[in-house]
Amino acid sequence: MSDMTVTAVPEPTLRVEALGVNFRGVQALQDVTFSIPADGVSAVIGPNGAGKTTLFNCISGVARHVGKVELDGRDLSRVRADRRAALGIARTFQTPLLISELPARDNVLLGAHARMRAGLLGSIMRLPAVTSEETALRARASELLELFGLPPADRRPVDSLAHGDRRRVEVARALLAEPRLLLLDEPAAGLGAEEASELLAEVEALAATVGTTCVLVEHDVGLVMRVSRHVVVLDAGRLLVAGSPADVAADQRVIAAYLGDDWSEVEA
Repeated sequence: MSDMTVTAVPEPTLRVEALGVNFRGVQALQDVTFSIPADGVSAVIGPNGAGKTTLFNCISGVARHVGKVELDGRDLSRVRADRRAALGIARTFQTPLLISELPARDNVLLGAHARMRAGLLGSIMRLPAVTSEETALRARASELLELFGLPPADRRPVDSLAHGDRRRVEVARALLAEPRLLLLDEPAAGLGAEEASELLAEVEALAATVGTTCVLVEHDVGLVMRVSRHVVVLDAGRLLVAGSPADVAADQRVIAAYLGDDWSEVEA
């Protein structure tokens, strides 16, 4: 009998198969198939118009598509966007979508809709069961803000915060629902290199506490290669390649379509 121990490979958090989107005759995505490993940060990159945001729209259920979207092996292809959110898919956007006149904690609490068991009517009526649930959510919202270095009791409108802090509020809002999959659409946009690296390190650390897998769309390829464990490259709506950062950066198809011959930022 062999003494060798076989380590089980975790199932991927996300799997898309033969994904396609057609906008009035324009094929925005065509036959895209890949998997995202569980936990940590992965990334989707590619030239402008490659279909990156459209891919996020398909995964979150905002855009109608052909093909499969699976979350932890469950086919969500025929599931509406609101149900996908309830089942564990959250996302942020290129521009933080916050209610400008509300303070940070109130904005974070808006992420609780996917977790509220008693529903909106119960929340409005202030039923006892909801009061307990809301108390727990408020405590968690405050905790997330503190972990991001933001004072939870600050009552200033969120619009008065620095751009990087507004992004932190948006990510905290998404994490409040403890999603299985968090889609980050250009989270580093408008941030300096150091601040962007700090933000993504904070996101990865917080996501790990609730077992969340993060997938980001990002144009800063150097940042992507530093923080990601798996990279998917799209070009003109098709999958070009998917793999480790080092393998992707060395792929001649990726260099020709996106990185350019001068690419030299991949760290060993």
